[in-house]
Amino acid sequence: MNRIRMLVIDPQNDFMDLDGAALPVGGAQADMQRLVGFMDAMSQRISELVVTLDTHASVGIERTSFWVTREGVEVEPFTAITAAQAQRGVYAARNPALRAQAIGYLERLEAIAARTLIAWPVHCVLGTWGHNIAQPLAARIAQWERQTFGRCEKLLKGLNPMTEQYSAFRAEVPLDDDPRTGNNDALMARLAAGDELLVVAGEALSHCVAASGEDMLAQMDDARLRNTVFLVDCMSPVSGFEAQAQQFLQRLRAGGVRTMSAAQAARL
Repeated sequence: MNRIRMLVIDPQNDFMDLDGAALPVGGAQADMQRLVGFMDAMSQRISELVVTLDTHASVGIERTSFWVTREGVEVEPFTAITAAQAQRGVYAARNPALRAQAIGYLERLEAIAARTLIAWPVHCVLGTWGHNIAQPLAARIAQWERQTFGRCEKLLKGLNPMTEQYSAFRAEVPLDDDPRTGNNDALMARLAAGDELLVVAGEALSHCVAASGEDMLAQMDDARLRNTVFLVDCMSPVSGFEAQAQQFLQRLRAGGVRTMSAAQAARL
């Protein structure tokens, strides 16, 4: 019987499409129900279960609480902020002491990651309800641990408030003074080793799942990628980013990764 490793990315309350969620992803609750169904079907075959948790303070460089407009008003959610705008004062760090550091970060983000910062709503603050794993997935994980005597490894990511981290493996702009922001070589090596089927699910397809997948494409060998499955009905994009999500799935398939439904993967 083929064994399965699972990587579940950020299946947290704040990403669920339910009341009280800070950054709801349409379809996320249904995604989690299908993921629970997959785990029901494959429970005895799952040999390793890793869950990443988006983990933040209330104020961080990627959230609205960090930035203000020229008039001193907190920016609206989903505001795109460029280094040029910050230099001109269109947007500024709410703490003036962080102005130079913030501009430097934006410049590095645009140069290294080739993208613009988005100010997200405050979400997944450590210790809050929004940071918790969504029900019923949390219950299913606990059930798997009881059934198999395995341990679900829960990894916190995004702990440094002065850089973003979408990927399960590294920050968008690694910081020299914080090793947590560098590439998680140990996790990547562990998931890349062996011949077990690697199954990936989680939220959101357009951002944290996509960033994790891009790192896997860059760092895993062809044999491992061919033995990797992304459960496309157990992940959904942030509204407005559907095209980016589809482009990412195309890159996965071009790289040899299989994309299929939970029901299809349960028949492997």
